[in-house]
Amino acid sequence: MTIADALAWAGERLGPSPTANVDARLLLQHVLQRSRASLIAHGDEPLTPDQQARFKALVGRAAQREPVPYLVGSAPFFGLDFAVTPAVLIPRPETELLVEAALQWAQRRPGLVAVDVGTGSGCIAVTLARELPGARILATDISAEALEVARQNALRHGVESRIEFFQGSLLAPVTEAPDLVVSNLPYIGDAEWTELDGGVKWYEPELALRGGPTGLELIERLLQEAKACLRSGAALFLELGWRQGPAAQKVAQETFPQAEIELLPDYAGHDRVLAIKKDEYPPSASK
Repeated sequence: MTIADALAWAGERLGPSPTANVDARLLLQHVLQRSRASLIAHGDEPLTPDQQARFKALVGRAAQREPVPYLVGSAPFFGLDFAVTPAVLIPRPETELLVEAALQWAQRRPGLVAVDVGTGSGCIAVTLARELPGARILATDISAEALEVARQNALRHGVESRIEFFQGSLLAPVTEAPDLVVSNLPYIGDAEWTELDGGVKWYEPELALRGGPTGLELIERLLQEAKACLRSGAALFLELGWRQGPAAQKVAQETFPQAEIELLPDYAGHDRVLAIKKDEYPPSASK
């Protein structure tokens, strides 16, 4: 079996998937530790028996809908490569929109304190640290396993000294008033959970996906906690499920009646990011 043979075989084996050919290439790159260009240039090169066996085993797992990022141990985000394990959610393009919105707001405010709530793989916190060199970045997660992956990613991208990691729920571990809160919390409700793709539901951590009966319970809790500790002029950027925009906006308006509140769309035009920008007035309480 040559490289070209292997790619063609895997593409057929993974045929029902719309990303079959890309997944086949990523798996073979992982097994051979070669670049995409190298696979193209050396398509007639034969695989060793061991390489062929490892590749076929991975393709078999992918055919059972095990996510390819878990099989290869990494996923792209914001132009970087992040380590991922089944302890963390696989980064999505929608979350890049969340980070872009937060950066657009933050880049005009040097020296701020930013908190990534529910950091998971650390993709948000690491990106903020790289893009905002003057900021202090705090990252929280309830999962010790997730925090270990996030620390590995901070080290991988050279920002381990710029991020402080805390284990705990939402903002509870944070002892200072933030200027910026960015979060992709679990937001899948009970009804949507039953409809969720098996490859996500079976393999990605339920703790990072399910947000309560309506899916907004954790977001509502975070808004209440933020209300009590955000600095004046602070902002929150929260990722939402595509049908949650109006309900989330209503809760935000009730929680922050004097704030500027906006729903930002994703590439499909669905509400995806809830942006809350506080007016310049003292916070109702301090931690």
